[in-house]
Amino acid sequence: MTEPPANLPALAPDLPLGMGRDHDRYQAVGRGLEAAALEDVVRDDWGRLAAVLTGQFRRLDLVEDALGDAVEAAARRWPSEGMPDRPAAWLLTVARRRILDHLRSEAMAARRRPLLVTDAERTADGRGVMVDPGGLIEDDQLRLVLLCTHPALGAEGGAALALRLVLGVSTHDIARLFLVSEPTMAARITRAKKKIVAAGIPFGIPSATALPERLDALATTAYLAFTAGYAPASGDALLRAELSGEAIRLARVGLSLRPNEPVLVALLALMLLQHSRRDARVDAGGDLVLLPDQDRNLWHRGEIDEASALLAGPALAGPLTQQAAVYAVQARIAAEHALAPSPAATRWDRIVALYDVLLDLGAGPSAQLARAIAIAEADGPAAGLDALAGLAMSGHRPLAARAEFLTRLGDHEGARAAYNEAIMLCHNDIERRHLSARAGAL
Repeated sequence: MTEPPANLPALAPDLPLGMGRDHDRYQAVGRGLEAAALEDVVRDDWGRLAAVLTGQFRRLDLVEDALGDAVEAAARRWPSEGMPDRPAAWLLTVARRRILDHLRSEAMAARRRPLLVTDAERTADGRGVMVDPGGLIEDDQLRLVLLCTHPALGAEGGAALALRLVLGVSTHDIARLFLVSEPTMAARITRAKKKIVAAGIPFGIPSATALPERLDALATTAYLAFTAGYAPASGDALLRAELSGEAIRLARVGLSLRPNEPVLVALLALMLLQHSRRDARVDAGGDLVLLPDQDRNLWHRGEIDEASALLAGPALAGPLTQQAAVYAVQARIAAEHALAPSPAATRWDRIVALYDVLLDLGAGPSAQLARAIAIAEADGPAAGLDALAGLAMSGHRPLAARAEFLTRLGDHEGARAAYNEAIMLCHNDIERRHLSARAGAL
C-alpha cells in the first residue's frame, strides 16, 4: 500500500525539475564544479531572469531562446574561464545581448534600437554586466506568472507556459505531466507565446476584477507542479523535492500580491504539510518508508507550524470558493497526520469525515481511494475492501490497497494476485520495489 491518505493524488507522470530547452545541451557540454554551479543558478534563477527580460523587452517570444543560448555559452566558457562573481548577472547580460541582436535584425530595428540600447546601458554596471534593474525582480516575476495565467491562453496552455518560463521545467517533462507527446507540448507552448505577442496581452498586474480568476489559475499551476514533484507515477525517484519546493515558491509569489487570498493560503498550507515529510519518506537505502514507520524527528516542524497558523488564520474563516475549499479540506487531512503525536494516536474517524466532505465538494477517484484507506484504518480491512468496491480508478494504487487489505485479512493468495497485478502496472521504481517486497513477504 502506498503512503496513507495524507498523500496528494498522483495526477501525472514523473516531472523532475528541468533546466529548460537547453538542459540536454548543457549536460553534454560541461561537467564538474562549474557545471554544478550552473545547474544551481539555472534552477534557482531561471524564472527571475525570464521575468526581468520580459519586463525589459516585452518580447516573450525571444526570452526563452536567449536564456537557452546564455546557458549554453556558460557551459562552454565557465569550465575554462572560471565562474563569474555574479553568475546570474552574467547569464542576464548574455541573454540581453542575444535579444538585442535579434531585434536589430528585424525590420523594426532601426526605430527601436536607440531606445533599447539606452535602456540597457542604464541597467548595466561599469563592466557591462546587467544588474537588478531597480530591485524589481520579484515584481517582474509576479507579472510573468500572471501573464502566463491569462484566460486567453486556456488552462493547459497557461499552466504549461508558467511551468516552462517561471519554473524552468523542460518541455519534455511538461509533456509527461500532461500525458502528451513532446512535439505536441512544444507546439502548445509555442502557440501560447505567439498568442501573447500577437494579442498584445499586457505584462502587468490585472485589474481587481480580473485578479481572482488569475490567482485561481496560478493555484492550479502550482498544485499541478507540486503533485508531480510529490508523487511521481514513474521514474526512479519517489519524490522530486526541488519541484515541490518551486511550487511552494510560486504560491508565495502570488501571496505577495494578495496576502489573504483564500485559494493560495489553503494551497500553501496543504503543500507545506506534505512537503514537511520529504526527508522521512525514503530511507538511507532509497526504499519507501510508509507514514506510520517514518521518523517524525525528520519532519520539518517549522513548515508544519506555518501551515497550522495558515489554517487557523482569518483567510479561511469565511465562505470559500470550491477550489479553495478543496485545498483547505486536503490541508486539514494532512494536518491530522502532522499533528498526531504518534501513528497510534491518529484520529482516523476525523480523517474519514473530512474525506466525506472532500467527496461532497466533487473530488475524484483518488479521494475515494484515500477514503477507503482511512476507513480500513478506522474500522478494519473488511470495511476498507467494501469502500473500494466500485472504485473507478485505474493504475496500481487501488490494487496495492486491495492487496494490503487482503493481507491483513489472511487471504494471502488473493493478496499475492493483487500485488502481482499492481507491480505490472507500477512505473515508479521505488514503489515497485516496495510492492515486490510486500508480495515476497507473503
